[in-house]
Amino acid sequence: MCNKRLHPVSSFVTVSLVALCAPGLFAQVNQLPSELVGVDVVEHIGERVDLDLQFTAENGYQIPLRQLFHNGKPVLLNFVYYRCPMLCNLVLNGQTAALRDLAWTVGKEFDVVTISIAPEEQFDLAQAKKKYYLETYGRPTSGGWSFLTDFQGNTKRLADQVGFQYRWDEKTQQWAHAAAVMLLTPDGRISRYLYGVRFKERDLRLGLTEASEGKLGSVGDKLLLFCFHYDPEAKGYVPFARNIMKIGGALSAVLLGVVLSFLFRRERHAPLPSGVATVK
Repeated sequence: MCNKRLHPVSSFVTVSLVALCAPGLFAQVNQLPSELVGVDVVEHIGERVDLDLQFTAENGYQIPLRQLFHNGKPVLLNFVYYRCPMLCNLVLNGQTAALRDLAWTVGKEFDVVTISIAPEEQFDLAQAKKKYYLETYGRPTSGGWSFLTDFQGNTKRLADQVGFQYRWDEKTQQWAHAAAVMLLTPDGRISRYLYGVRFKERDLRLGLTEASEGKLGSVGDKLLLFCFHYDPEAKGYVPFARNIMKIGGALSAVLLGVVLSFLFRRERHAPLPSGVATVK
């Protein structure tokens, strides 16, 4: 026999997923469902977060956020809650899948910080979640992926600084929130937002390259970043026609110069026809 208490949860998750997959649907009717009122992501690109905010680490001790921003590495930041029945797991699963596809490794080229938005959750839940996702990731992270819980309301303060709006829904008895991750520079400035429950490896790689301010990525990655730009409508990196045309024009000019130079040199060194005298 089905438990009727599951129905509000199912409807909430369904509405959340529909909102993520088809944001224009609700815009057309100009009305959000009640479950999503007060839930949004307002981008604050370029703004700096307070790295002195303290959180509870997996060992139960408080640490400042600054301690997780070190060695000049960009940071992937996301907000979840560890007892979330579906959406948070989808986000973390999608994030972990994209991280596994990356050639770079968490803790080496960049770090990850996951924070619970539920103030009642304790560090033992963070420990369990960390154990599961590090095993799923399958690579040593050297402490580069932290799972934190709230301390003195600092989760809400940090979420406000990055524009991550969420609320407690009495009807479903869940935390209503969006599906997004933030990419921050090594000094704590917001560089990029990525949305959804699945992330393209290319988007994550380009986003981290951008957030690293030139410290990450090969010449090819930086060339791709020049050819691709982040499109807020597409929620990802898309080809930038103007820059592609610039590169195409430059390559054409170089190629033309090489061809002309070759033809000029060949003409200079070509033997003169018989009967033609040279001037000394």
